[in-house]
Amino acid sequence: MKIRAAVLHQMGKERPYHESKPLSIEEVELKNPEAGEILVKIHAAGLCHSDLSVIDGNRPRQVPMVLGHEAAGEVVELGPGVKDLVVGDHVVFSFVPICGHCMPCMTARPALCENGVAANNKGVLLGDGIRLFDHQQKHIHHHMGVSGFAEYAVVSRKSVVSIDRSLPFDIAALFGCAVMTGVGAVINTAKLLLGQTVLITGLGGVGFAALLGALAGGASKIIVADINKDKLKKALELGAHEAVDSAEDNALEKIRDLTHGGVDLGMEFAGVVQALEFTYNATARGGKTVTAGLPHPGKMMQLAPVKLVAEERTLQGSYIGSCIPARDIPAYIALYQSGRLPVDKLMTHTLSLNDVNEGFERLAKGDAIRQIITSF
Repeated sequence: MKIRAAVLHQMGKERPYHESKPLSIEEVELKNPEAGEILVKIHAAGLCHSDLSVIDGNRPRQVPMVLGHEAAGEVVELGPGVKDLVVGDHVVFSFVPICGHCMPCMTARPALCENGVAANNKGVLLGDGIRLFDHQQKHIHHHMGVSGFAEYAVVSRKSVVSIDRSLPFDIAALFGCAVMTGVGAVINTAKLLLGQTVLITGLGGVGFAALLGALAGGASKIIVADINKDKLKKALELGAHEAVDSAEDNALEKIRDLTHGGVDLGMEFAGVVQALEFTYNATARGGKTVTAGLPHPGKMMQLAPVKLVAEERTLQGSYIGSCIPARDIPAYIALYQSGRLPVDKLMTHTLSLNDVNEGFERLAKGDAIRQIITSF
């Protein structure tokens, strides 16, 4: 079938993106789903910094590629062997396809699925398939097994989670990355305990979701840090207890004073090495620093190993919030539906597929939290 999709042909184009247009809206061919795959009509897709990191070259991927990894849609066709879904089911995509039989999957760490990450790195579906082609029948790669900036997507059954059909698609899309990554980092990776103090550095969609997760999880004091004053104000409106401009010379001292020596949990989502170092240094002796940011792979962090020992510190990464998507996405949706996780407040813009480059320029400038494509 012929579909409209946003295709990236070249990474590293100069800003502003509404002029350089790194994403080209094209008609491409989408092949039918094969064994273990499904065809999904995309109803909503979010713009994430992980997509931006591919566009600007910080997160190199195979090109040409249809971008988009945070999305929700409706099942319209089942490939051979898919028995646990029906046409009409609503699904959220998980940007790590989960094979279920590698060692990480069998030890309850599917975020590290070996076959899933191998497929994502190659720009193919789980099982090595490619279902996207240009008009010359040349391959177009899949982004994270999803390629959600398109009218339709063929994906592995193991890349989706079935959800409550009453949930609006624009809200549902948020759970595929921002919520899963941010809330999961707080609950699953950092393992927030009732009454602990938390610092959240980097207020994008994932950082704001982490703020909501820390509130729902019972943190006693939540401090947010960013260089964007509008986002700091927004965080206070959403329930943060203190806001600190991390560019100020005394920012670290402020945090230590507010917490009598440092926070129990430091959470970094900016994807900038300096932000990670700031967060680590703001964490108390015996505390844990968790990062879900994705800086350029060539960037290195300065770290005094003696502090890890003498102060019993922990520095840990978090990928897709250390989630088990089939367990956590429905659980987080239930929290939203009960009013305890108001993720709808993270949406700042809705747009059409035609406006995707303008959306990424807005994201790069820091003028948005979560933008959702709702018109394809």
